[in-house]
Amino acid sequence: MKAEEIEWWGLTDIGRYRKSNEDAFLALALDGFQVQYLGKVGNAPLEDHDYIFAVSDGMGGANAGEFASRIAVEKLTYLFPHKRETRTDEECQELLKQLFNEVHEEILKFSKAYDECQGMGATLSLCHLRDGRLDYCHVGDSRIYQIRDGEISQLTQDHTHVGWLYKEGKLNEREVRNHPGRNALQAVLGGKTQFLKPETGSIQYECGDSYLLCTDGVVEGLWDRGLLRNISAPLPNDSRNPAERVVMEAVAEDGRDNSTAVVVRIV
Repeated sequence: MKAEEIEWWGLTDIGRYRKSNEDAFLALALDGFQVQYLGKVGNAPLEDHDYIFAVSDGMGGANAGEFASRIAVEKLTYLFPHKRETRTDEECQELLKQLFNEVHEEILKFSKAYDECQGMGATLSLCHLRDGRLDYCHVGDSRIYQIRDGEISQLTQDHTHVGWLYKEGKLNEREVRNHPGRNALQAVLGGKTQFLKPETGSIQYECGDSYLLCTDGVVEGLWDRGLLRNISAPLPNDSRNPAERVVMEAVAEDGRDNSTAVVVRIV
């Protein structure tokens, strides 16, 4: 069955203990002439448009983390080519790497120019949907998941030593969640990262797929099976949208950090 439409939902929550929300998310449509901001909830035809979805988690003293994540998502809006061109998967991934490096340089510039921004950084996880393909690019420990045929799989690797151990099969999900070094980031946009090496990939999306982009506050609150349940198999009387279900349950279960989720469904 050919995919004809895209649905999306986005939500961010400050959590139960933080005084500010350092998360941000982005939803854009590109029609070849201009960039259109999308609302938190919506649906649209896949034909004649590319779509961009992203989440970012900022870090830094005072309000610097909030500023860093805002730079990350807003800079993409201006940098992403408005013109829709036919590119190979490799060319699309190189474009995303270039954009991430430009955002990285922008955050570093602000860090050097203002004392209150010194050392600030941000994670960034992005999906670009175009012509039956989903390209993704990622730095940090926010995540991108694919839900297909009742199974959930993590497309991105956390940029931590623990994330590498999980990818190599040396740790399971329970061991990762309980590991004291799970939040020790080895790469972010800005921060102390000198040479940025974003993770990229390109896959074919299918009708019925769902994709989840989320910050680590969501992951701290929900196991993979909880993410899958909230996106694919909610209770019959639960009228909330998938992003609301994911974020609100994560906050209820943990809530120590800001929690942000963007859910994209191909129909």
